[in-house]
Amino acid sequence: MQNDAMPMTAEAIFAQHRARVFGVAYRLTGSVSDAEDVVQDTWLRWASINIDEIRSPEAWLTTAAGRLGLDHLRRLKARRETYIGQWLPEPIVEAANDTPVATPEDQLSLADDISMALLHMLERLAPEERTAFLLHEAFDYGYDEISTLLGKSEAACRQIISRARRRVNDGQPRFHADTIEHTKLAAAFSTALRTENPTALLACLKPDAVLYSDGGGKAAAALNPIFSADHIVRFFTGIQKKFPVALDTMPLHINGEPGFGLLSDGHLHSIVSMNIDNGEIAAIYIMRNPDKLTRAAETLGVPLMGS
Repeated sequence: MQNDAMPMTAEAIFAQHRARVFGVAYRLTGSVSDAEDVVQDTWLRWASINIDEIRSPEAWLTTAAGRLGLDHLRRLKARRETYIGQWLPEPIVEAANDTPVATPEDQLSLADDISMALLHMLERLAPEERTAFLLHEAFDYGYDEISTLLGKSEAACRQIISRARRRVNDGQPRFHADTIEHTKLAAAFSTALRTENPTALLACLKPDAVLYSDGGGKAAAALNPIFSADHIVRFFTGIQKKFPVALDTMPLHINGEPGFGLLSDGHLHSIVSMNIDNGEIAAIYIMRNPDKLTRAAETLGVPLMGS
């Protein structure tokens, strides 16, 4: 029987795999806008070739996104070295009570491997380490494929990935929280912040907890990490005394994990994510840079501070 099905167009094939391309790009860059640039560049390359000669569009597109993402990372390295304060990934958010929409961003395996904690940890890796590690761990690329992409021997790629894995695993919590525990801690922490209760804040934190905040030189934020639960509580207490602004909280899913937004007079003030270890908050990530909150504000339907 003759198959009369029309062959898929380049546009249709790319649309089918766009979520994967975005997933590669976002994991590599930690930025939605930079990831979209990589997606666009990948499309331009895809549109310029004879797709009839491609045996596996998914593999071709993943490899192309990996190469372009690596090039992008190399260019970003200089920019991030001059970044004011701490650099945190741009969050992907949705309201905690929303039904997920089937966008490329939502189709990522969010809770699995793009938590803020992991993306922040990946910033410690060199561009080639990050690319090799992510393609191998998140996208099941073989050492032979990574060898071709990086232009290095398979043995060298094994060493790169092994070194990257050790560095990433060293920074991960010993006991991962389930969603219920994570949600409860996020709610308790947000309530303690909103009610300005230092005792309740301290009860949520591991003694050696660390806080990272990203203002990018455009919003008030700590320029360096703040170490220990005591210092973190003092940090928040000091802010509340110097800048007595009433804040409301909004429960969110941030890169697939429970967190919350802080609202001032109905405007998005910041987004707070956290890493949980054995029932306590081990790390706090506060995003304040308005450039990285624009999409979040649009998604949540609230105005951004200063707008």
